[in-house]
Amino acid sequence: MKIKNYIRDIQGFPKKEILFKDITPLLNDPMARKEALSILAESLNGQLIDKVVGAESRGFFFGMLLAQELNAGFVPVRKPGKLPYETISATYQLEYGSDSLEMHTDAIKKGDRVLIHDDVLATGGTAKAVCELVEQLGGVIVQCNFLMELSFLNGREKIKDYSVFVAITY
Repeated sequence: MKIKNYIRDIQGFPKKEILFKDITPLLNDPMARKEALSILAESLNGQLIDKVVGAESRGFFFGMLLAQELNAGFVPVRKPGKLPYETISATYQLEYGSDSLEMHTDAIKKGDRVLIHDDVLATGGTAKAVCELVEQLGGVIVQCNFLMELSFLNGREKIKDYSVFVAITY
């Protein structure tokens, strides 16, 4: 099964000049979703993971599934004001603007082995911000893991110091 066949292009979302890669058909198909999860989990080659960190919001889908598969905790990283407890934050650039992310201060313990997951690696700003949050709390990043990469945006450069796995490259 080619999971790439379950990603559809949406022209003009969220802005006119953007070609958005929509993963909802993949999420809607149980076999494609299971295949994608298997690809993402197997990329770790059996490495121990204590926490899976999922970036808001599409990183939550497979992030939570990966945490379940790896018997690890799940840490949501959210936009400002969405988490109820004390947080730390980092600002990042998107391909179409800037934003900030927050994580609970008690989400990662010093020495936790962490898998960072998001749906897409684009400019790398989101991933870099999440890496900063994890390391600020003392976590050890095992891998940055993405369903897809928009390679023409060179986002990998911003996280070149980390192990990176991508299931689909555009």
